Amino acid sequence: MKKIVLTMTLAAACLPAIAQKGSEDHLMKEVRHELVTLPYYNVFDDLAYKVEGGTVTLYGTVTQPTLKHDAERAVRKIEGVTNVVNNIEVLPVSPNDDKIRRAVYHAIYSQPGLDMYGLRAVPTIHIIVKNGHVELKGAVANQGDKDRAGIAANGVPGVFSVTNDLQVAP
Repeated sequence: MKKIVLTMTLAAACLPAIAQKGSEDHLMKEVRHELVTLPYYNVFDDLAYKVEGGTVTLYGTVTQPTLKHDAERAVRKIEGVTNVVNNIEVLPVSPNDDKIRRAVYHAIYSQPGLDMYGLRAVPTIHIIVKNGHVELKGAVANQGDKDRAGIAANGVPGVFSVTNDLQVAP
């Protein structure tokens, strides 16, 4: 009988930690949902976040200042969020960077095999351009697709450098 009482006491002691972990998992899903459904979030933006307790820290880069504020406002509304730290960078306005964005988009998403990544509401390969430097973010199915995307971006005139941060999905 003592074993049963001890086990139940230990289980009861673990409940707050389990509840907090479940709460964080729920918050993470809610934050992700709110961010990917923002109306102006697109392939030229990259948003990331971290959840610690009730604090959500936003990271990434966006092309429009309104998107930075919209992301913070959307996350702040989520039940259980007590604090939002907004570390999202707004990229500088540049007609040259806009031209490079369009050209890199076309170079990547017009390739057979890579075109499938563009069929979602928000494509999985994000193209971040800052002062002529390109960074590829997101996920692809295999190393070959990652390499092909990097090569395509490198072939665009006016690109100074390409950082290929694409993740290969397991």
